[in-house]
Amino acid sequence: MALYKIVSVNKTTKVLIWKIEESIYELKEGVSLSENSTTRLQSMKSELHQKGFLSIRHLLMEIGYSDFDLIYDAFGKPHLKNGKFISITHSYTFTAIIISENLPVGVDIEKKREKILKIAHKFTSLEEYKTIANSEALISKLTIVWGAKESLYKIYGKKKLLFLHHIHIEDFKFENQKTIGEIRFDGTTKTYQIEFLEFEGFTCVFAY
Repeated sequence: MALYKIVSVNKTTKVLIWKIEESIYELKEGVSLSENSTTRLQSMKSELHQKGFLSIRHLLMEIGYSDFDLIYDAFGKPHLKNGKFISITHSYTFTAIIISENLPVGVDIEKKREKILKIAHKFTSLEEYKTIANSEALISKLTIVWGAKESLYKIYGKKKLLFLHHIHIEDFKFENQKTIGEIRFDGTTKTYQIEFLEFEGFTCVFAY
């Protein structure tokens, strides 16, 4: 099985990343699913989505949980029955979870693609990045910004936030692998730590 990487964020928070290399049959081995999860799995038409769903259950098992410990609220946000914080992500051949004993958390994995240049105006002001002449570097930076905003959106857990207007990400240097994010909504501002890593053409961003 392909546990790809574990990131120890702090004493109470960690990220686990899975690289999907197995068949559906292999991923089903050892995994017990609730009736609701079985129905969800069967309704997925894409084999890639099925593999992502099952690999996340393997990630849960890596830290002593099962599908039965996971519940979803009315907004589709995942929670653990014991009250610890969790967030889940899937992109192509990678999945990840972040879990924390005491901090709200969010995680996102994105494949780096040129497509992000066309939609960047929908989630960030390009004025901030006009100094980046290298197209590849711009794609990397925008992918990190998108992932950071997605992670904060998952922490908030409701549907009203707009990426462009309500979620702000401070500019950053790639080598620092971290920045600050803010949710500015409904008259309040909440600040979060953002960290990121890049691997095999993918970007993983997490917030806490």
